[in-house]
Amino acid sequence: MKAFYGDLKLGILGGGQLGRMLIQQAINYNVTVKVLDPDRNAPCKKLCDEFVVGSLSDYDTVYNFGKKTDLLTIEIEKVNVDALAQLEKEGVLVYPQSRIIRLIQDKGLQKQFFKENEIPTAHFKIISSPEEFKESHFHFPYIQKLRKDGYDGRGVYKILDETYLANAFTEPSLIEELIDFEKEIAVIVARNIQGEVKAFPMVEMEFNPDANLVEFLISPSLLSFEIQQKAQQIAIDIAEKLNIVGLLAVEMFLDKHGNILVNELAPRPHNSGHQTIEGNVVSQFEQHLRAIFGLPLGDTSGLHHAVMVNILGEAGHEGPAVYKCLEDVVKLHGVYVHLYGKALTKPMRKMGHVTVVDADREKAIEKARYVQRTLKVVS
Repeated sequence: MKAFYGDLKLGILGGGQLGRMLIQQAINYNVTVKVLDPDRNAPCKKLCDEFVVGSLSDYDTVYNFGKKTDLLTIEIEKVNVDALAQLEKEGVLVYPQSRIIRLIQDKGLQKQFFKENEIPTAHFKIISSPEEFKESHFHFPYIQKLRKDGYDGRGVYKILDETYLANAFTEPSLIEELIDFEKEIAVIVARNIQGEVKAFPMVEMEFNPDANLVEFLISPSLLSFEIQQKAQQIAIDIAEKLNIVGLLAVEMFLDKHGNILVNELAPRPHNSGHQTIEGNVVSQFEQHLRAIFGLPLGDTSGLHHAVMVNILGEAGHEGPAVYKCLEDVVKLHGVYVHLYGKALTKPMRKMGHVTVVDADREKAIEKARYVQRTLKVVS
C-alpha cells in the first residue's frame, strides 16, 4: 500500500455526516480524499479533494469511481457490492471487505451468521413470501424487519397481534422475538490489517420513539463491570470471526434477566460512537483510519463522562435550516457542537450532534438534557 500520509488516494462511498467527520480526521494525516454521493450538496462536498456525483447502487458508477482510488471505504452500507468485489480482484483495497458488506446488507444473512457462530441474538425466522409469513405461526408480539434496505428505523414493523398483519411487509424479511429489554447498549470495535483488535467502552443508548434512531447516549455506562466486559467481548468475537478490517458497531439489548442479545451490526463509524471525538483518547473516526491504513490501533480509554445528543429536525419544519438557541448551548462549559452542513431540514433528519463532557456524570447528563430541550432546528 502507498504511504497513507502522502500518495494514497482514499475513496469514501457516501458523502453524509459520517464521511464528513472521517475527512476531518483524515486531513490530519494529509490524505487525499475522494467522495461519491448522489446528492450534489452532500455534507462532504466542501471538505474533500474531489467530489463525484453519482449513484452508490450503480455498478459502473461505483466501479469507475473505485478504479481511481487506492483504498475504498464506506460510510453507508447501501452500495453496489458486486462492483466492490470486482475492484478487490483488480487490486483495489476495499475495507471493510465486500463480503462483509454483502453479509450486513442482508439482515437475514446477519442473523444466520449469529446463529452459526453461537452469537446470542433474539429467536428469529426468515420469511421469503407473504404465504410463508402467514404460515409462520410465530408467537405474538414480534418484530418484522426487511432483509434489505432498512435504515435508521425504516423497514422495521412491530406486530403486536393479528390486527397488525394487514400492514406487514410483503418483501423478503425476517421476524424475531420482541425483546423486553432493560437497556439498549452498543460497543464499537476495530480490527486492523494485522489482526489487532480493540473495543471502545460500552455505551448506553436512548432511542427517539418516533424516528426509532439514537437520540441520546451516555459513556461510560454505570452497568456492572461484568455486563460491560461481556458486551465488549461479544463485539471483539464478532470482529474476529468476520476478520473485518475497519470499524464495526455492535448494537445490543440487555434484557430484564441480564442477558445480552446482539441486535444489528454496522461496518463503519456509527452514531453510537460520536462522543469519542471529545470523550476518548482516540475517536472512532481516527480508529477507523488507523485500522484501514494498517497503523497500530489507538487507546480507546475514556477521558471524561461524555453524553451525546442527536440534533434532529423539528416536526412541522421543512426548508432552509435555522438553529434556534445555539448561543445558549455553546456558552455552557464542556459543550461541543457538530453541525453536519445540511442546508435543508425536515422532521427527524439528523442535522448535527452535541457532545457534553464533564468530570461529574450527573452534571454532564443535566447539561445534555438542557441541550435537548433548548437547541432546535427549524425552517
